[in-house]
Amino acid sequence: MPAIETSKIDRILAVDDIPDNLILVQTILETEGYEIDLVADGASAVAYVEQAPPDLIMLDVMMPGMDGYEVTRRIRKNTELAYIPILLITAHHDSSVVEGLDAGADDFIRKPFDTDELLARVRSLLRLKHSLDEQEKMTRQREDFVSRLTHDLRTPLVAADRMLDLFLAEIYCKISPEMKQAIAAMSRSNNNLLQMVNTLLEVSRLEAGKKTINIDERCNLGEIVQEVVQELSPLADEKGLALKVNAQQLEGMGENAGIVMGDRLELRRVISNLVGNSIKFTDTGKVEVRISETDENVKIEVEDTGYGIAKEDQATVFERFRQGKNKRSGSGLGLHLSSRIVDTHKGTIELSSEVGQGSTFTVQLPKQLKQ
Repeated sequence: MPAIETSKIDRILAVDDIPDNLILVQTILETEGYEIDLVADGASAVAYVEQAPPDLIMLDVMMPGMDGYEVTRRIRKNTELAYIPILLITAHHDSSVVEGLDAGADDFIRKPFDTDELLARVRSLLRLKHSLDEQEKMTRQREDFVSRLTHDLRTPLVAADRMLDLFLAEIYCKISPEMKQAIAAMSRSNNNLLQMVNTLLEVSRLEAGKKTINIDERCNLGEIVQEVVQELSPLADEKGLALKVNAQQLEGMGENAGIVMGDRLELRRVISNLVGNSIKFTDTGKVEVRISETDENVKIEVEDTGYGIAKEDQATVFERFRQGKNKRSGSGLGLHLSSRIVDTHKGTIELSSEVGQGSTFTVQLPKQLKQ
């Protein structure tokens, strides 16, 4: 028989330099079933919160040494802490509600306070805390589910890809041209699904904070572009597209031309995704990759003569799971992942497009990352 989960008792930290005030607050809140911890100064409060984060902080504004405003600011600056509601309490009419709220407090009450009002504010802030905690829990569960699902899906897809390659190589037996054509189509579909799963896995890892991006490598974007174009040329050739690189602006600029600091693998992923998309959505004409630089940035432009993207879709094209209206649109994750990687490198990615005229994606990356 499963154990019955008991409701958690909310723990409240009260901070005040006057012992009588602490005893009063403790008496009121313990009567309502809350667990109360007491601290007499701001510095001790900050240390306490870092060691054992409570569910709510009731904080006196006027304290010697570190006042309530500064305590609030320090707690809010600690990015490792989960959200904790802060209720500021003061007996001074000149205490600034604006300053307290701007510092990061959630509510403000003046002494002498009405007991019912105090309890109502406490209940309200704890409801907010519980709601946000539940949302965070659901987000973690969803991210964990996606990560596990995509990881488990990769294994059979990779195995299928290898088997299809063996069939095409006629390792087991001779096959007819018609069968080869059918297996090749199956292989392309399997590869598309594998690529989609890999992208979803990368997005989930990035958004869960489990993906490490090393921005300290010296990356030659000109070389990366040439590698990507060479790798994707067979896809362009199959469609009769001209795929070319224009790096004339970098010629004669020395060994540092086209160099940025970043994660080479992730920047390659961005360029490969943009060039691959251009080939996918272009039936006739060309895909051109241009690379140039200014005093501060290295710029990569991927221009195609494909379908183009409608104006109403351009504003959301980099959002998660935003698919275009084209029948060949994929999961809507590739551009989102590319945008997140570029953001991590303190760069920008932009789109210029006209339906029927093609699209140009422009990535600009700083030569040196700003701290």
